[in-house]
Amino acid sequence: MRSLIVFDLDGTLVDSSVDLANAVNALLRELGAAPIAVDEVVAMVGDGAAVLVRRALTAAGLDPETPGALDRFLAHYDPHLLDNTRPYPGMTETLDELSQRATLAVLTNKPAKATERVLSGLDMRRYFREVIGGDTSWGRKPAPAGLLHICEAGGARPADTLLVGDSAVDLATARNAGTRICLARYGFGFRFSGPAFRGDEIFIDAPRDLLQSALV
Repeated sequence: MRSLIVFDLDGTLVDSSVDLANAVNALLRELGAAPIAVDEVVAMVGDGAAVLVRRALTAAGLDPETPGALDRFLAHYDPHLLDNTRPYPGMTETLDELSQRATLAVLTNKPAKATERVLSGLDMRRYFREVIGGDTSWGRKPAPAGLLHICEAGGARPADTLLVGDSAVDLATARNAGTRICLARYGFGFRFSGPAFRGDEIFIDAPRDLLQSALV
């Protein structure tokens, strides 16, 4: 088992797609635009809340630099971020086992405050030694600073660290930091073409696949 396993949040640990889409569409309605489909919103997730808002405004035909749009989105999202968001099936049981055998951490582009609320509200915070959000001093993925900090704090070499994510952003982060990458095909950020891979990636179709011999 790898000595340090670092997880992305949205689309990897939890399915937050409905709550994110609901908040985006509440913002769009407030600005006088028509809502967009959940799967369209999901395709915009992965680079942090500010980028999500700009992409949604653009898709709705609005000015992506609308003043105050990010704060208005967060005002819609924060009270409802646990309405529908849940761990992926089998994730809690997987974390129970992994936490007995490795140090676990979270690295996400989601704002730190919202990340802590989601993890605490779902009783998942206890599994992770360190949690880094995208609005911290370490910056956002795919910059490697946050991941390298987690490695240093956990006393693990990057080569002995596994990043578990679902998106191209996670893949780029692992490569930039020199860690291994495990990509969750069940996640809503998994949209790749063949040339994106070089042959050393690990793939899982369910959380419990992390317990298989490929990670031992």
